[in-house]
Amino acid sequence: MPTDTTSPAVLEGRILTPAGWVHGRLRAGATIDTIEADATVRGDRLILPGFIDLHVHGADGVDIMQGGDAALTVARFHARHGTTSLLGTTMTAPPDEIERALHGVRSAMAAGDAQGAQIAGVHLEGPFLNVRRLGAQPPLVAGGTIEQVRRWHAIAPIRVLTLAPEIPGHLELIPQLCALGIRVQAGHSAGSYEDGVAALDAGLAGFTHLFNGMSGFNHYQPGMAGAALAHGAYAEIIPDLQHVAPGAIRAALRAIPRLYAVTDATSATGMPDGQYMLGSQRVAKCGGCVRLVHGDSLAGSALTMDQALRNLAHVGLSLADASDRVSRFPAEYLGLHDRGAIVPGKRADVVVLDTDLQVRSVLLAGRFLHAAQGEHHAVVA
Repeated sequence: MPTDTTSPAVLEGRILTPAGWVHGRLRAGATIDTIEADATVRGDRLILPGFIDLHVHGADGVDIMQGGDAALTVARFHARHGTTSLLGTTMTAPPDEIERALHGVRSAMAAGDAQGAQIAGVHLEGPFLNVRRLGAQPPLVAGGTIEQVRRWHAIAPIRVLTLAPEIPGHLELIPQLCALGIRVQAGHSAGSYEDGVAALDAGLAGFTHLFNGMSGFNHYQPGMAGAALAHGAYAEIIPDLQHVAPGAIRAALRAIPRLYAVTDATSATGMPDGQYMLGSQRVAKCGGCVRLVHGDSLAGSALTMDQALRNLAHVGLSLADASDRVSRFPAEYLGLHDRGAIVPGKRADVVVLDTDLQVRSVLLAGRFLHAAQGEHHAVVA
């Protein structure tokens, strides 16, 4: 791996640009400088925009809710799997525990760790949820208030907030949250189709882990999932092929123009089978699946974004389409206009894959965060 990260980097291979694939050479400092077409360049390296994960609870044995330096550990682990930006995601918990997590995310953001994915803020998942659709969330729900959100937002920037829009007071809360620049999502919701449509009219931006933790679709009662399918422009989905069957993913892809992937990764991600923590809940990882120890509910995942990309390709998406759903669409959704695509002037957040879609190296703002053994790229003065 190059050590002089102040010099421009040169990557060669098949480069995915908004206009399509280019055989050639990418030159980058902190931002992408040039993309040079060269038909003589070998195509055994695929150069894609860095992945952007808007729903991450943990990895490598640690959980965002632990606070302290947990967020740094999480960001470093996911960077090795191609994630260059992420949101640290909370769980339903008492206010002091949520605040501990927020302080940890704030410290990690301030540290600007050179070896980890950039933490772009917080996804507040809970406590403004419906007790009837908790999934792996603990039963510590509360009604949302703008005063509470402002207090938490002052600790660390809340970029995405999940709530159940059918809870009294939450529909009126949505436009107030939008005014703070927060993207509001429906999730852990027992709401009806009509509740979902009303929330969208109030400013709801998306849906949290589509199909999971929400009232399901049937042709008599379309539910919250039906509102997403009929009217949603954006929604997140967990493509670990356990939370959602491939056929349901394909149906959602046809219905929701900018469906994007998230991992919902837990502290069990990257760890051997065994028991781990998800907030205050004990979970068990077995065979790549994470479930509550007491009960059969899925409890987040052990997914990484590079595996999400491979799974989307397995479902039948082209690599360019799959890339949009792990990079461009989440960047657009969050308003991160400086990343998510390989374009001169954008941040040099780049992942290099081999033809089996395995990560070979990762750049964050032009710095090499990770390179697989035997992987070499030019760094020129």
